Amino acid sequence: MKYLSRRLVMPGHLNSANRLFGGRLLGWIDEEAYIFAKCQLSAGNLVTRYISEISFLAPAMQDDVVEIGLQTVEVGRTSITIACQVRNKDTGKVIVRVEKIVFVAVDRAGDPVAHGKASGTPAS
Repeated sequence: MKYLSRRLVMPGHLNSANRLFGGRLLGWIDEEAYIFAKCQLSAGNLVTRYISEISFLAPAMQDDVVEIGLQTVEVGRTSITIACQVRNKDTGKVIVRVEKIVFVAVDRAGDPVAHGKASGTPAS
């Protein structure tokens, strides 16, 4: 897992329990995973097709720095599957784990298209 991005939890990111709002974190994950997928495939247009079960394991509080880790799980003809883990930079505690986020390369009409990279499971 490569930790490629960090975010600072600020007051506007908190829920009513003064913890990082899950929806905000999911938005960060989707954005970072999209950027990661786009860089891996060099594809024109990608869409989020699927996000697997999301496990919230620990809270993040105001002023915490969270790190978003991503890795390629599999590359298909039109898709890429990515795993994500978010952790607290200071404590190392895992905040969220997402086993599969699938992006699909699409044309202007939204139909799947081959992205041109070799298919298969990447070497670890």
